[in-house]
Amino acid sequence: MSKARANPFSSIAVHVALLTYTLIALFPVFVILINSFKTRKAIFRDPLALPDADTFTLIGYQTVMKQGDFFQYFQNSMIVTVATLFFVLLFGAMAAFALAEYRFKGNMIMGLYLALGIMIPIRIGTVAILEMMVSSGLVNTLWALILVYTAQGLPLAVFILSEFMRQVSDDLKNAGRIDGLSEYTIFFRLVLPLVRPAMATVAVFNMIPIWNDLWFPLILAPAEETKTLTLGSQVFIGQFVTDWNAVLSALSMAILPVMILYVIFSRQLIRGITSGAVK
Repeated sequence: MSKARANPFSSIAVHVALLTYTLIALFPVFVILINSFKTRKAIFRDPLALPDADTFTLIGYQTVMKQGDFFQYFQNSMIVTVATLFFVLLFGAMAAFALAEYRFKGNMIMGLYLALGIMIPIRIGTVAILEMMVSSGLVNTLWALILVYTAQGLPLAVFILSEFMRQVSDDLKNAGRIDGLSEYTIFFRLVLPLVRPAMATVAVFNMIPIWNDLWFPLILAPAEETKTLTLGSQVFIGQFVTDWNAVLSALSMAILPVMILYVIFSRQLIRGITSGAVK
């Protein structure tokens, strides 16, 4: 009996649906961006119009640069996000490889225990986390945010990556062992390249909540030198709530970096989501 062939229209439909959703989601960002370069009268007169020679202005961005250290905020957010994603992908992939490759007593229980982190919000333990950071001397440091976000992202990373790693051919890994490759070499040189789309998916799913989070930066790192871009933008907006040029400029500066990172990872994200969905 012949196997059913892949339906190319199903794959096209998935890509079209994702593209349509992305365009709908980006439209408010586009409106905020174009209005950040317009005068206040032009914003209220025609918010959907593009800035022209009469309405173009940089007064909002000039106000943002004078009143807040947004370059420092951006640097803090980038350090926290990149470091967290590195640790989440490294430790998550290692744990997923161990759960998928090795059968040991308590394997399933360990997987279920790690999956509990997806169902239980980490914010429930905010008080305990704050006490732990205070006793460790990590309050108002970027390491406090990196450690918390790493713990927050690991359960989802293990859950997703373990399923993909079970699909990696056992013959390929056994051939590597026959050739004398160590388990670390098999993991880094044979397995990781094959699950790269899944790792990109995990990176995007963790990147956006980390970049946009306001809760933990406000509690663990509220000092001026450790403020993230989201926290700095919210403080700035609270001070200039009636200055629409400054507010829209601050929002644009907070949104654009994560949107650029999303576009960079979007192709791998779609491959990771659709991988195995169409047979």
